Amino acid sequence: MKNTTLLGILAVLVLEAGCMMGPKYKRPAVDVPQDYRAPEPQQAAQASSLGNEQWWQVYQDPVLTQLIHTAIAQNYDVRIAAARVLEAQAQVGIARANQLPSANVGADVFSQQNAKVTKLFPAYQVNGGELNLSVIWNLDFWGKYRRQTEAARAQLLATEWGQRAVISSLVANVATAYFQLRALDSELEISQRTLASRQESLKLTKFLESHGSNSGLDVSQAEQLVYTASETIPDLERQIQQQENVLSVLLGENPQSIPRGRALIEQPVPENVPAGLPSELLGRRPDVRQAEEIMVAANAQIGVAKASFFPNLSLTGLGGLESNALHHFITQPSETWYGAFNVSQPVFQGGALRSQLRLARASWQEASLAYQQTVQNVLEQVSNSLVASEKDREFREQQELLTRAAQQTDQLSEVLYKNGGASYLQVLTSETNYFSAELNLVQAQFNERLALVQLYQALGGGWQQ
Repeated sequence: MKNTTLLGILAVLVLEAGCMMGPKYKRPAVDVPQDYRAPEPQQAAQASSLGNEQWWQVYQDPVLTQLIHTAIAQNYDVRIAAARVLEAQAQVGIARANQLPSANVGADVFSQQNAKVTKLFPAYQVNGGELNLSVIWNLDFWGKYRRQTEAARAQLLATEWGQRAVISSLVANVATAYFQLRALDSELEISQRTLASRQESLKLTKFLESHGSNSGLDVSQAEQLVYTASETIPDLERQIQQQENVLSVLLGENPQSIPRGRALIEQPVPENVPAGLPSELLGRRPDVRQAEEIMVAANAQIGVAKASFFPNLSLTGLGGLESNALHHFITQPSETWYGAFNVSQPVFQGGALRSQLRLARASWQEASLAYQQTVQNVLEQVSNSLVASEKDREFREQQELLTRAAQQTDQLSEVLYKNGGASYLQVLTSETNYFSAELNLVQAQFNERLALVQLYQALGGGWQQ
């Protein structure tokens, strides 16, 4: 016990006198502007940001929020990311175990009998056993194992932020797919309504032809309008079912029908989106935080590589009981012990240690550059999303004016035609233009909401739970 105590005191003194090799982590300087490049720079100066909002506050359709809840719970990409987090947690436990002593208990019981060889070597039997406890402690004098644990913890945080990035992308993908589905529903409704109206117009044209008021050309042109509307319906129905399949897979389910909530035009879109400060992205965007944690892990690996140049220090202890007579195993003096302090210094490794250090430094440089590149890409995404949000809104407003004008033209051409003031070719042209304008307006409404989804994700929103 006295020797064990001495070894323990020696280990504590050695660890207290130890040091941590390698540089302390310091975030590299990145060029982050004061505000985003956007059509309205004052948006960026606002204190709050859309990225801080919960996703169910941004997407207020109850059906959509339920779909997102289901996707987060069942989507395979999210579940795979969660499994990776568990793997990283186990890696932290493995790395941290290197800082602690390892102990093993062994027991051995044997009985041996040898036959008589000569009169000088008669037959004999030996019975015995031993019980021992061995302890080995590789002292972390240079901080090698602490740096390994630091790297493992940073990798764990990187994996957790990677999981959040997957959730953020999933929320954006589900919202995008749902808005696309509602846009297709609107286009199908427009096509069916237009088809029904044109079929009635065709009946009237045929009736007028039978009474000599119209020509066969008018009937052919009316039929052309009908077929133009009817041909879009099967294709839209195909797209709707395929879009439902896309959403089903995002939900982690087999292809099936998807419930509907609010119409596309009823999905709220704020006119002025608060973007916040660009510097906030460094702490909110999951991919930025993931890149930084990878950089932290790479920095710690430099310390691991540096510590490999210095001596390895270890304590070894062995104690137990040993006896050749099993019935006296405990009663008679049978204690055994062994203690040692080992020092091993690398002398020649063929340049492997220096190459390992160069590799660690190069990995750090790569991680640092990747982090700075990620920040730059994020700033680009936010700027593009701000521009898209503003310009898509303006485009939708102009498309609404164009649609109303096309509707008025269509109504006037029908009135003039019925009163003999216009040919049916004019009706055909105005009907076609109005139909196209309505479909384009739906696409403009979808693009406006898609821009909101992309801006919310670019600002680092969607992973908050």
